[in-house]
Amino acid sequence: MLEAVNLECVRGQRRLFHGLSFDLADGHMLWVLGPNGSGKTSLLRLLCGLLRPEAGTVRWNGEQVRSSRDSFYASLLYLGHAPAVKDDLSARENLSFGLGQSGVAVSRQEVDAALSEFGLADREELPCRALSQGQKRRVALARLTLGADRPLWILDEPFTALDAQAIGLVQSHLVQHLTRGGSVVLTSHQEVDFGALPVKRLRLAG
Repeated sequence: MLEAVNLECVRGQRRLFHGLSFDLADGHMLWVLGPNGSGKTSLLRLLCGLLRPEAGTVRWNGEQVRSSRDSFYASLLYLGHAPAVKDDLSARENLSFGLGQSGVAVSRQEVDAALSEFGLADREELPCRALSQGQKRRVALARLTLGADRPLWILDEPFTALDAQAIGLVQSHLVQHLTRGGSVVLTSHQEVDFGALPVKRLRLAG
């Protein structure tokens, strides 16, 4: 279970939110909503341990995230707002490197199959500078296929720059992950239907 307890976030001279608490059980999704500048990305970075809260704490399975980073990061798949791909590397190299940094060992065949699933067959060796923004986003999202065993997914605007087919593919991965008992925290300005799956909504006022 992921728990946030009395979180307060201050960026610059502005307090984005305070006294924020919630918990997220296995098989559930938390959908974070709010206008630009309301603190959605900052909240996700706090949950990942990438930012330090002004007050409060984040716990994963009862342990504080900041004091149990190794075990927490072994359970986490995080995709930030930017695609986080290097233009000089190929799609294959970017995906392999990103997964390796997260401790996920995969073969070249598995990488190519994931890229193909996300519509990048025959583009594995292209430098990412030659890809569109939507294709770069697909390179990053291919981690959903190869990091499926990570129980907690934290995804910042995963549907950005995607066409309808790619949105449907990401949606199906999210549904499969929740059905397996995984947990998801995501931000999105786009409305996506997850049917009867348990989805909580958290709206930040800004």
